[in-house]
Amino acid sequence: MEEIHKKIKDLRIQNGLTLKDLSERTNLSVSFLSQIERGASSVAITSLKKIADSFGVSMSSFFEEQAQSNYHVKTEQQKAFRVENSATSFVRLGGDFPKRSLEPLIVTLAPNQRREQTFSHPGEEFYYVLSGAVLFEVDGAEYFVRQGDSIHFPSHLPHEYENPLSEESTLLCVLTPVIF
Repeated sequence: MEEIHKKIKDLRIQNGLTLKDLSERTNLSVSFLSQIERGASSVAITSLKKIADSFGVSMSSFFEEQAQSNYHVKTEQQKAFRVENSATSFVRLGGDFPKRSLEPLIVTLAPNQRREQTFSHPGEEFYYVLSGAVLFEVDGAEYFVRQGDSIHFPSHLPHEYENPLSEESTLLCVLTPVIF
């Protein structure tokens, strides 16, 4: 609990606010906010909610451990994984830091991998075929995307893909929102 006061002060400074500005946003007195930031006073849940709302963060963010940002992803950290009941292999390429919005991946489709599922969700998807070829269906239209080609579309459109080749196909994929 003693770290909450530091997080409040850090957020206020990051947002370029004075104690008076925060007071106007929360209807809490400047002296009370000053006491909270110094750790001289505890903060009630109702006051913490007002402070969180003024910064546009959840109350739980005050209780979470500060995550270490990792911007550099070394080759040895890039481990392939599969989603249950899927032949598709994924490798996360992106860093790990708060509020990231892009999900860069290497996607490998097995030889002759058929369509597994139709997807539709908020965001965007970009694929660049590194090797092989992939047949995409986006909003009812088919696109045969070969090595060196790319495809970029809004993810809310129904979409699916398959590997029509008898060899693996590998893609660089960048999508939003973050899913892994």
